[in-house]
Amino acid sequence: MRTELRITATAGTLPHIHAVGGLAARRTGIDTVHLIGTAATPLGGDVLDIVVSVGEGARLAVRSVAATIALPGRETSKSVAHWHFEVAAGGELDFDPEPTVVAGGAEHETVTTVRLEDGARLRLRERVQIGRTGEDHGYWSGELTADVGATPLLRHRLELGADAVTDDALTDPRALESVLTYPDARLADTTGLDTALLPLAAGGTLFTRTARLLAV
Repeated sequence: MRTELRITATAGTLPHIHAVGGLAARRTGIDTVHLIGTAATPLGGDVLDIVVSVGEGARLAVRSVAATIALPGRETSKSVAHWHFEVAAGGELDFDPEPTVVAGGAEHETVTTVRLEDGARLRLRERVQIGRTGEDHGYWSGELTADVGATPLLRHRLELGADAVTDDALTDPRALESVLTYPDARLADTTGLDTALLPLAAGGTLFTRTARLLAV
């Protein structure tokens, strides 16, 4: 199944939503929308294409009503989600949905592109858990490309689960939390080998935490 979702925020009006497929959104506030699953997705073979645009001077908060469960399909275990975020000058986007759970040995890939104009504000949070209770298999990969105008902000890729480069006898994380914040002037801060807040050269920060389980 192919899913397409478009969310557009314009200053002075309610967010506009266009949805086709297994994912929709509902306005739950003046500047807030919640993502809602309308069918079982992503299943193996599914492709999701989501675009979130915030116009000049607009504000948008995106949440979800429940976790996303990625499951294998009949013919393939792999599903793909393409996320594209655009924030204009003076716009603000706070994206913080419930976690994605990769279950039943599924493979799920996310490809995220962020385009910010000067003066835009962003908090982009992603949480992933490999396996439900009692499960330890499954695979997730995430690629994030972010730019401010013509200036590269971040190029980032991570993998979790079976066949990931970090999956060995010494370190086999099954959970990830990642937060991209722009602008952000916080200094570098690390805790052990699993948690890090890193300043970005073009401004902003990237926070990452890996573990066996997501924090409650």
